Amino acid sequence: MEKKFRGNVWTFGNDIDTDVIIPGKYLRTTDMQVFADHAMEGIAPDFAKNVKKGDIIVAGDNFGCGSSREQAPLALKYAGVSCVIAKYFARIFFRNAINVGLLIIEADVGAADGDQIEVDLENNLIRVYPKNRPDEAREYPAGNLPDFLLEILNDGGLVEHRKKQMSQ
Repeated sequence: MEKKFRGNVWTFGNDIDTDVIIPGKYLRTTDMQVFADHAMEGIAPDFAKNVKKGDIIVAGDNFGCGSSREQAPLALKYAGVSCVIAKYFARIFFRNAINVGLLIIEADVGAADGDQIEVDLENNLIRVYPKNRPDEAREYPAGNLPDFLLEILNDGGLVEHRKKQMSQ
């Protein structure tokens, strides 16, 4: 995982539950492309068609609430989302995201659709470059993930992390 990266912003509000991240009717498959093709369908039907690899979701409180389905962070990861930034994550979504290797950051960030965000993990900073005023970047402190969680993310998720540990 890169320590500094940039992506286009998709914004969502508070209480985005796992049912809108990946609707239940798609849960009977293990095909990651199906999850990617229907990511955020319950709230933004065109999201999967328009999201680009490296894009970043910015949301409010309680992102990932609802059921404990790990398909929700998988759908976002395979749709190309590099990171989800939210004021607060539902705890089960937080853990599922780490387990599948999707970077999540707790931070209160003001951004709009189409803005650019730069995530600087080394300095725990998020910079927002507004779409209409890219020279007027705003900085926000990023929540600091503990080293052991960053290690899991760097290895691609919990399963890959454990495989790496067992091979050493």
